[in-house]
Amino acid sequence: MSTAAGDAGALEVRVDRIRCVGTGLCAAAAPADVLIGPDGRAVPRHARAEASDRLTEAAEMCPTEALTVHLAATGELVAPLD
Repeated sequence: MSTAAGDAGALEVRVDRIRCVGTGLCAAAAPADVLIGPDGRAVPRHARAEASDRLTEAAEMCPTEALTVHLAATGELVAPLD
């Protein structure tokens, strides 16, 4: 899957840095898409990401739901889902 900005299948990883408590679960689950910044909080590695089970799992694992994954084209929430 292409991750060009115009690609309807591209995903956007968002981190609410106020909610993030820096457990590192997301970075461990999806190291290609999320890293822990110098302040100890999660940071998306790229503006756009390809769909992957690891990325969805990372969002589902976040204990504070600080990490969310959205369709880049529409903003629709992909993960975490209730």
